[in-house]
Amino acid sequence: MSTPKTDSPALDADAQALADLGYTQELHRGMSGFSNFAVSFSIISILAGCITSYGIALRSGGPSALVLGWLGVGVLVLAVAGAMAEVCSRYPTAGGLYFWAGRLARRNRREWAWFTGWFNFLGEVAVTAAIDFGCATTWMAFMNLVWGVEPTPVTTFLLFVGIIVVHGLLNTFGVNLVSLLSSVSAWWHVVGTLIIVGALWLLPEHHQSVSWTLTGFHNETGWSSAVYVFLLGLLMAQYTYTGYDASAHVAEETKNASVAAPRGIVTSVAVSVVGGFILLYSITAAITDRSEAGLAKLSESDTGLPPAQIFLDALGSPAIAKFLLFIVCIAQFFCGMASVTANSRMSYAFSRDRALPGSRLWATVNPRTGTPTNSIWLCVTLSVILAAPALISTTAYFAVTSIAVIGLYIAYVIPVLLRRLNPDFTPGPWNLGRFSAVVGWVAVVWVVIICVLFVLPPVAPVTVSTFNYAPVAVVVVLLLATVLWFAGGRRTFMGGEAAASGSGHATSPEAEEVLES
Repeated sequence: MSTPKTDSPALDADAQALADLGYTQELHRGMSGFSNFAVSFSIISILAGCITSYGIALRSGGPSALVLGWLGVGVLVLAVAGAMAEVCSRYPTAGGLYFWAGRLARRNRREWAWFTGWFNFLGEVAVTAAIDFGCATTWMAFMNLVWGVEPTPVTTFLLFVGIIVVHGLLNTFGVNLVSLLSSVSAWWHVVGTLIIVGALWLLPEHHQSVSWTLTGFHNETGWSSAVYVFLLGLLMAQYTYTGYDASAHVAEETKNASVAAPRGIVTSVAVSVVGGFILLYSITAAITDRSEAGLAKLSESDTGLPPAQIFLDALGSPAIAKFLLFIVCIAQFFCGMASVTANSRMSYAFSRDRALPGSRLWATVNPRTGTPTNSIWLCVTLSVILAAPALISTTAYFAVTSIAVIGLYIAYVIPVLLRRLNPDFTPGPWNLGRFSAVVGWVAVVWVVIICVLFVLPPVAPVTVSTFNYAPVAVVVVLLLATVLWFAGGRRTFMGGEAAASGSGHATSPEAEEVLES
């Protein structure tokens, strides 16, 4: 393989490791290990996911699904994160999942990389759209409480566009600013969670019992099977535990990436498991009326957010409740900013391997900021388009964005499965040791289970407005990826096979010149 000479003063250990994988260092490597962790931790965002998705588990299982469900799912997701991190340590590139799949597949490696990449790419775009639209929804709820602003589909969508444009601008200014804001975001989440938890324990005069908070059951789904309803409630936690692949996508901007990136993946999930459990337990224990009617009233709160109603009911002070909701609003803003970061880096890498139409444009790196500026705005534009159906119907919007979680987890599990089936895999400096096989197979089995859960009908009776469109979204992505593969991807795509064969590739003329030297 022709790569830059190892004794070149322009190459440090990270750049040389990247060159050995077939790429030249183009992005600015300015992130610390903490900043890498902070990006993933911000996207998981317990203050966003736990708050905005609280109603899902409240209606499908109640306290047991909210609290114990969060903890159980967190342990299983930690297995997925650990299995992914082990592969990341060996292949710390911005492409992440699709590159891993291409390297680990024993036959037809480019096809594995292609389909993994498309699920990852569209999943990232959908997650970015969902996070920032959720942020806009929460901000509208906050403005309604504080200033009496009446939310409408149009005003919510316009606010969403404004928020995601700001996120695009912040990412355009350079990785150093993103690194700083990601670190601020991590501490905002930690301190903000402590403030909310402290208020919920110090101010209310009464709390629910430990037994009810952990095992209480509530069902508004229309289904009669308690087991089925509880399993549906686990989707709240699974919706929140997404985006931790971001640590891999910013690996080429992280120092000591083969250790810092996998550590960022695992640590972001582990901290979220503990912090989310404490947060959810505290919110649930503060519920003032635990009767069936009381819990149903929370689900139908005028605020649109059951936790916001719990704040109002339990704290006895609208001002304090609004302040806690303000903490959540800022956390969601940071969450969306980090999502744009991860999304754009994955898009940049996928374009670098000539997968996306117009790849050369999206793979261009701004020489002044060291960021993939064009890719950033591509992701912003696609996210706006993906969220546009919300102007007409929230059902249509959820149908489009349902690919977010299931698409990402399909992309997560493919390289994990291929790693288990590849006896020639050589672990990197961060690895699971003798626990690798057990953790890896647990991860594979769990993702299969949640993919089944994600396609089941959430409520009864099943109608056009309650139908689960996730299977439709998955089929659409498969068809799109297949058509694009035969339309040109099989001739131009250089992921996996090209890198593994040692051809060394990049789309920029500068990168090609270095690799050919």
